Amino acid sequence: MEQTNNSIPTFAVVGKVNAGKSSVLATLLEVDDDQVLRISSTPGETTECKDYPVEFDKKEWIRFVDTPGFSRPIEAMHAIKELETTEEKPNFKTLQRFVEKYHRSGEFEDECRLLSPMLTGSGLLYVIDPSKPLRDAFVAEMEILRWTGQPRLALLNKKGDSEEFLEDWKKTLGSYFNLVRTFNAHTAKYDERVRLIRSLLEIDEGNGKAIETVLNFLEMEWGQRREESTEAIITFLEKALTHRETCSITERDMSIDSRKERKLKELEETYFKKITSFEEKMQKQLLKLYRHHLVTVEQSPINYESLDLLSDETWQKWGLNRTQLAMAGAATGGAGGLMVDIGTGGLTHGFGTLIGALGGAAAAFLKGGDLPDFGFSIGGGLKMEEADGTALSVGPPKSDNFAWILLDTSLNYYAQIISRAHAKREKDTLTHDGSSITRGLQQSQRKPFARWFASCASGNPDRGMEPEVFQALQEILGNLEEKN
Repeated sequence: MEQTNNSIPTFAVVGKVNAGKSSVLATLLEVDDDQVLRISSTPGETTECKDYPVEFDKKEWIRFVDTPGFSRPIEAMHAIKELETTEEKPNFKTLQRFVEKYHRSGEFEDECRLLSPMLTGSGLLYVIDPSKPLRDAFVAEMEILRWTGQPRLALLNKKGDSEEFLEDWKKTLGSYFNLVRTFNAHTAKYDERVRLIRSLLEIDEGNGKAIETVLNFLEMEWGQRREESTEAIITFLEKALTHRETCSITERDMSIDSRKERKLKELEETYFKKITSFEEKMQKQLLKLYRHHLVTVEQSPINYESLDLLSDETWQKWGLNRTQLAMAGAATGGAGGLMVDIGTGGLTHGFGTLIGALGGAAAAFLKGGDLPDFGFSIGGGLKMEEADGTALSVGPPKSDNFAWILLDTSLNYYAQIISRAHAKREKDTLTHDGSSITRGLQQSQRKPFARWFASCASGNPDRGMEPEVFQALQEILGNLEEKN
């Protein structure tokens, strides 16, 4: 097809109000922002044609045009036929005469506007809601679009489960369009976007090189997003697993149990708030990478602070089970509390102990085989050196399952983000659904994480292992993309 505007492949998107025209554009453009592309069932929402370029490396490669819908297709069809000559049936030139006659006349304004891009060389995507019956007005629209002679793709945008009229639509559309595809913009993800753009290649071979370039860019961009997501998750895990909160406490407060416990509680709350801030930053990075503006992050430190690593529910849903932890070589004897160092000011030596309720740990033993064999120890015989004060340092949680829970939440959020269609306009909040993804990993996939987690817990992440961990996480994210 002949193109203007520096031969940029252009496709007009045509359809009635509420057929899903804007939803299809949202999928093609990866836009979920109403400020950029408004999705509305209000008649007359689109009154002018609007261009939406698709750019890579600061260069436009393909363009989509949002058009107003037909207002009076049957009357317009008859008006076009009145302009035909004895030598020819209605065609491209007839439509040109129609637009010249009625442009700015106050009559058939929507029809003139939507035909304008096609009269300058654009192809077209005709979006239909197949749950609606096939009426004469639709046939008139299809007839007019056929007269353009431009490459034509019909999209059956399935918005519901009803297929009562689907076969009628398919039989009729085949007579008017080069290609007919079924589609659901409200569930469409990356692979459907690629499939849709590849369909344009099938109807417009003349612009095949440019469309192939777009497809190659899409694949490259998706791979880059996965790499950046991997980096964001690894950065979060390392920060969370190596972070410690430190404060000072006077000798007097240290000698009074109630004051010491209050100080430790405050330090614990500060610690979990920091972990939550690390996670929130990671989530926002992922949302930005995948261009989701309507998904919010509402985190609270209680997500981790109240997490009972000694409860049946936690071990049934999150992280690894006992056998998997043992196979991962994570036998650290944690009791689900925070690791605490208590050291005198200015000195290098400290003393390891645990904070947390002894009653909870005791309950774990009383429940027997229902729970993992944590074991616990309380550091004793603390030797205090004379100094001006004592430093308390909290973190990370001693349980080896904590690292796997952090990884689980990261993977869970990633799966939610990549599975959300850009056509959705409902606001949403990222929440963990309680299921464990890490338990479904192969032992070979968990192995590099187990070793790396152990190095992070020691406060000295093994940099030599990072390429292996990066590659393992890349593979896991790729598998999630295939499943979602």
